[in-house]
Amino acid sequence: MSVMVDKLTPFVYASRVPQTAPMGAAQATSRADVIPLSYGSPVSDSFPYEALQLAASEAIMSQGNEALQYTGADGPAVVRKWISERSALRGIETKPETVLVTYGSGQAIDFACRAILEPGDHVWVESPTFFGALNTFRSSEAVLTAFPIDAEGLRVDLVEEALIAADHAGKPLPKLLYCIPNYHNPGGVSLSVDRRKRLAELAQTYNFFILEDDAYSELNFEEEYLPAVYTFAPQRTIYLGTFSKTIAPGIRVGWAIASAEAISKLGSFFHGSRASVFTQQIVANLLRSYSLAEHIKQLVERYRKQRDCMLASLDNYFGDAVEYTIPQGGFFVWLRFKEEVDTSELVKFAAERGVSFIDGRQFYLTPDEGKHEARLSFSYCESESLELGVARLAEAYIAYLAERNQRS
Repeated sequence: MSVMVDKLTPFVYASRVPQTAPMGAAQATSRADVIPLSYGSPVSDSFPYEALQLAASEAIMSQGNEALQYTGADGPAVVRKWISERSALRGIETKPETVLVTYGSGQAIDFACRAILEPGDHVWVESPTFFGALNTFRSSEAVLTAFPIDAEGLRVDLVEEALIAADHAGKPLPKLLYCIPNYHNPGGVSLSVDRRKRLAELAQTYNFFILEDDAYSELNFEEEYLPAVYTFAPQRTIYLGTFSKTIAPGIRVGWAIASAEAISKLGSFFHGSRASVFTQQIVANLLRSYSLAEHIKQLVERYRKQRDCMLASLDNYFGDAVEYTIPQGGFFVWLRFKEEVDTSELVKFAAERGVSFIDGRQFYLTPDEGKHEARLSFSYCESESLELGVARLAEAYIAYLAERNQRS
């Protein structure tokens, strides 16, 4: 039975709660006619449905007595072993004991913040960067500073200048630097090897952690793996990976690789439990019975074709009105309009014409940045839809310019 009162006193929630709602599934829409160039998701028919069905059935019917218990069966051990062995492609030498499996790499970002940051600590990020990570850092009550990227990734030279200046002036140094080294979200660029090495040296010299978010490294169209930043500073790097882009995002299995000390700190937030041991059992069964490496090769071929389709469509419909860096992997094209275009307004014109994208401001620290930029994803839609989506975006762009000129 509830107690009735005339008026409730307003409740004050924690200041760490984000002031804006998170962008669920990158602005998912229920409209069936909208072509979602906003979706940073794998194409749904690429999921290994039959292999997952068999793996899940085995996890229940043959292994259920243990797999459905708190500690699980052998799934977690198999998954950690596979991750540690696969990481050698990026030059990472690690043992299963220093692999922490999490509910997606997003939970690993959260655990890293909890383990490293106190309110008011400084976090340095790329500009632009993944908005999901920005929300987590803000919720941690961190002080954020951004550094630009170019065709070779993060401007490490500017990071170094800022570190030297802060150190000389006695100002706070970062405790954490977040970077996406391969096929950047949203920039599509990759961090050069020389910059990886220098960034690792700076982390060791100035004693901060690098949070290396490597969600897209398997999807490299040149079929060449660059060494992880982790390989140059394993004691000061937390390396993140995920099965979301290669198996399916809905299984929510990601991981962190770090020193034994750092993994122990991150793992303490599970409070004795682990990321779904049953789901890990399904993944383990899949890894034993199915060639994920061959599956990844097929994904790379498919996404390369979809990228090429999007770029050809952009050239056809926009010509010299836009510019972009050709991504060598991943999911995204980072579009820059040469006209004075506010993409947060263009979003509305695009939605009216049946296409969605993410406006550039979502990826920056302040709302006055990214106004002329947009993130387009080529991963979710087939080639025919990609071409139609770009055509609709071009129509929206023309309509936007016409209305803006009319207003002025």
